[in-house]
Amino acid sequence: MLVRPRRLRRTAAIRAMVRETRLSPSMLVYPVFIREGRGVVEDIDSMPGQKRYSPDEFPRALERLSKVGVDNVLLFGLPEHKDEEGSGAHAENGVVQQALREGKKRFPRILFITDVCLCEYTSHGHCGVLKDGAVDNDPTVGILAQTAVSQALAGADVVAPSDMMDGRVGAIRAALDKAGLTDTAILSYAVKYASAFYGPFREAAGSTPAFGDRKGYQMDPHNAREALRETALDVAEGADMVMVKPGLPYLDVLRVVKEASPVPVGAYCVSGEYSMIKAAAMKGWLDEERVVCEAALCLARAGADILITYHAPELAGWIRDGKV
Repeated sequence: MLVRPRRLRRTAAIRAMVRETRLSPSMLVYPVFIREGRGVVEDIDSMPGQKRYSPDEFPRALERLSKVGVDNVLLFGLPEHKDEEGSGAHAENGVVQQALREGKKRFPRILFITDVCLCEYTSHGHCGVLKDGAVDNDPTVGILAQTAVSQALAGADVVAPSDMMDGRVGAIRAALDKAGLTDTAILSYAVKYASAFYGPFREAAGSTPAFGDRKGYQMDPHNAREALRETALDVAEGADMVMVKPGLPYLDVLRVVKEASPVPVGAYCVSGEYSMIKAAAMKGWLDEERVVCEAALCLARAGADILITYHAPELAGWIRDGKV
């Protein structure tokens, strides 16, 4: 008599016990936009529910996060003044540096990650200084290293270069070590694609290029093997963690990077992903809670150890409530 193996009877208790993929609020990172000024808390039209904060109001966002158990933030700066070289990125009293000092003073337990790039600070909106209309790699790397040191001195625990310049991780590591900031970690945007999913972010951060695009220094969406080369280069230069961006459209890339990487791997659920889900939910076409939870599970299942998401506060609550 043929005896067929039985499938596991999936009561709620058994389902919870045998889950292969588990999420924790400790893996969540919440991106926050900081703009210059005082008393500013303003809505971001392209990203419903998200706001820009001035440095003095930034602790309000941190208080909300602390209450829901999200202890990691990623800061993006929106300076009042921009120039050709993005000098505001490494200014001692730059907008992100101000926010770091305010945040560290009020919430020392929170882990502060800073975006290291020039696109928000340059008058032309590109991620580096220009020469003959194109980004000039080596001078840009020097400015990025200055920026990382400036942010770390102001209180950044982790610096996250998102520019995709060649050699920037090594230059940043050397500059941090020379400044005595050996404990400052580097989360590299090692695998950052030239994606159409960044549209809402560029409105939120005021970083749309004045001309051209970023395809010359960000990755081609056609390429997957290139992601392994980029990851290996950044790890060799001293990256403590690496990131794949965007998240959901690149689950295949996330999986192969995770399998090859000797360091933790993050995924960024970017602005376009957030805004699509939010818009559909506002129309009643999707159940926002279920979709966000499923998306987070997919990213973790594909290999994400760190999940950067604008839904972090809500997601932390849904995790605690056993809904994901």
